[in-house]
Amino acid sequence: MGGGGDKVPGQYMGWWGSLGSLPQKGITSYSLSPNRQKPLAGTAHAAVFNSFRRFRQSVLYVVPPFIVGYMLMDWATKRNEFLNSKEGRALYHETE
Repeated sequence: MGGGGDKVPGQYMGWWGSLGSLPQKGITSYSLSPNRQKPLAGTAHAAVFNSFRRFRQSVLYVVPPFIVGYMLMDWATKRNEFLNSKEGRALYHETE
């Protein structure tokens, strides 16, 4: 509370530095936005959970074709080894 001037005694005049008067001219104040102060704030936390979410959404598009491809390659390798073995050649009567 303060008094003086054309103010009524006991009337609130404002916080320190602006005691009810007009703002001062020629005073410039600067501030930084929060993303300028900490540009990588929360990046690691968001990366972990965002990566898990993206993995969970795309796992059904990637894993089944990979499993089918692996099983096909495994079958083809075993079949090739059998056909090039002594038993395979004897079974299919291939002569040179």
